[in-house]
Amino acid sequence: MDAETCVKKLSYIGVLYFATVDEHGAPQVRNISAIHYEPDALYFFTARGKEFCRQLLADGRVQISGYTMYKENIRLSGRAAPVPEEEQEKWIRTIFEEQPYLENVYPGDTKKIGIVFCIRGFSIEYFNLGVNPIFRETYEVGDVHADKKGYEITDACIGCGKCLSVCPQKAIEKGEAGPYRIMQEHCLHCGSCFENCPVKAVVSCREATDAF
Repeated sequence: MDAETCVKKLSYIGVLYFATVDEHGAPQVRNISAIHYEPDALYFFTARGKEFCRQLLADGRVQISGYTMYKENIRLSGRAAPVPEEEQEKWIRTIFEEQPYLENVYPGDTKKIGIVFCIRGFSIEYFNLGVNPIFRETYEVGDVHADKKGYEITDACIGCGKCLSVCPQKAIEKGEAGPYRIMQEHCLHCGSCFENCPVKAVVSCREATDAF
């Protein structure tokens, strides 16, 4: 699996969930299908009068999620920006040619109310619940750095093995010359090891990063 394959899978899903926040910090989610896919970019169409457009113009941060029939969740996080004015007509035409149904929604010149945004530089989290153990991985496209998630086992580990016994996916193994180790590609991020470690040797990856 890689970022380009994940983007292709999103294109096969077609209708994706786009999440933003409004001016009050409340989450807002909508379905978007007017999308053109490139290996390293997503272009999408919306109308300038929509709250969605105003939220994107005010902040730009957006998270996109799609779920395949094979129990794969793909989550893309990035920042959207309007394409340059001189390129708007080109990308509107491209999206409408690829999505003919849009002519029923914005026929003729009414499509001029629309604006095309582009997301370049993004992270993708791929999460497959259809295999055992589960598989997850994070990919970065462009000049972005995804925050680490989940948990890590520190050198405070006493080797009791309690973490492994309570892990739903058995995603923990004994290190060769030290503490137990979480296999991040199989971790659910459920926190069971964190809650059950008798010596608090398990910490969130975010805490570990902050401490460093």
